[in-house]
Amino acid sequence: MHVTIAHAEAAIEAARKKAVELKTQMCIAVVDSGANLKAFYRMDDAWVGSIDISIKKAKTALFFGMPTGAIGQLSQPGGSLFGIEHSNDGLITFPGGLPIVDEEGVLVGAIGVSGSAVENDNAVAQAGVAVLGVSELPEHPWRT
Repeated sequence: MHVTIAHAEAAIEAARKKAVELKTQMCIAVVDSGANLKAFYRMDDAWVGSIDISIKKAKTALFFGMPTGAIGQLSQPGGSLFGIEHSNDGLITFPGGLPIVDEEGVLVGAIGVSGSAVENDNAVAQAGVAVLGVSELPEHPWRT
């Protein structure tokens, strides 16, 4: 099951509105459950470098079924995932990537946002996922 184009567009529009509210320019990417780009939006004057970062944040959140900020905490020196950002052709392990989970708890895609401070990136990503309802996978022992 993949995130639909209607859901991807709704997530991007909600994220875009939050970015405007925060007075920042963002790149917003949505990937499907196979980590393929489903939809993308680059706001006027958003950094070119944020294109790749937003897509990689979405893929990272999808690959591991958790927010990229959580992976970042685990990947610090001495952490259980130290060095993970070098896998999968490069991951992004700071906030701004969130999984998209359907009402049945199935991971159907992810959103990635880049273009500002990571706190803003994360807030914009949360706004995008919020319009779809569910954003957290059920708890698994390996995520604790």
